Amino acid sequence: MRPTRATLAPRLDGPARAWLDAALAEAAAPGDGAWELRFAAAGRVCGQDNADDVRVLLLDRAGAGVATLDRLYRQGSGAERRAVLLALPGRVPGPEAVPLVEDALRANDTRLVAAAVGPYAADHLHPHAWRHAVLKCLFTGVPVEQVAGLARRAAGDRELARMLGDFAAERGAAGRPVPAGLHRVLALTGLES
Repeated sequence: MRPTRATLAPRLDGPARAWLDAALAEAAAPGDGAWELRFAAAGRVCGQDNADDVRVLLLDRAGAGVATLDRLYRQGSGAERRAVLLALPGRVPGPEAVPLVEDALRANDTRLVAAAVGPYAADHLHPHAWRHAVLKCLFTGVPVEQVAGLARRAAGDRELARMLGDFAAERGAAGRPVPAGLHRVLALTGLES
């Protein structure tokens, strides 16, 4: 569910609500992009627990397109990058923002990886890259439940089943445990042997 001012307001104190109202007004007004400074300050003013929702709401209110999302992602902190990734499904209808997802999947920040495997990736990530994203989750400890569209995309995917089998064999040969999520994903392929 996309955040709204109504869902955010009860979680904020008076000064943070006033700040949010001013930020939303700036984002809605055509202008010089001053709201982007508020995008960066969202966690400090509204609290880290609310920062993602505040940032997504600002991106929605500003009508941020791919160029703005790309700039904010590339110049942003990990938390700002995560918010951009979370905003993608409501902001970009096509595959134009796939490079941002691919960049996040190269990161070692599990919060970025978890955001990258959301609904936008489920709809737009190329099958080869999506399979590697699933493996990245298993390798880094991101729960496979975070992978949006997992059942749909994994169903009947022979290459994914092969990759999972290889990964499990490598872990076993090295005396390392196989992540529990691996068996769940393998079962979703319908090709478990």
